[in-house]
Amino acid sequence: MEILDKLLTTEQAAKQLHISPRTLNNARSTGTGIVIPYRKIGSRVFYKQSDIESYIENNTFTHTGEFKEN
Repeated sequence: MEILDKLLTTEQAAKQLHISPRTLNNARSTGTGIVIPYRKIGSRVFYKQSDIESYIENNTFTHTGEFKEN
């Protein structure tokens, strides 16, 4: 992993995930749904690019019969 991973705002992360920023905000505050680690710098929230990519990779399936193992 790169030492200086690119940080994304909630809006940028939501755009990559094809969801609304509100959905990502709700998931962050409730801890359910799309759970991705985040960083707070002051009052701003950021997501690491590599965490977004990991989430996408871990939620990639080839058919609907597959399930996510914890």
